[in-house]
Amino acid sequence: MDTMFGGPIGWILYFVFLFGLMYFIAFRPQKKEKKRHQELMASIAVGDTVLTTSGFYGVIIDMTDDTVIVEFGSNKNCRIPMQKSAIVQVEKPEA
Repeated sequence: MDTMFGGPIGWILYFVFLFGLMYFIAFRPQKKEKKRHQELMASIAVGDTVLTTSGFYGVIIDMTDDTVIVEFGSNKNCRIPMQKSAIVQVEKPEA
């Protein structure tokens, strides 16, 4: 009763291989992206130029724990509060 994988040990090695493959294809990149996004959220400061998930560029003028107020364009009346998680890119002002 020799199977394609050489018995029960072969099946166990097969499933270990599949789990390892799934880890490197799915789970590991997702963890790296989540870590990168957390570092991005920690580096946000007032005065930074940001890109939002909706594609708008603006400048952060005020922050709380999970919310930021972003000023869009040169119009000082266009200030919108949004969640920090809506920020996808940060550009620090030149010193």
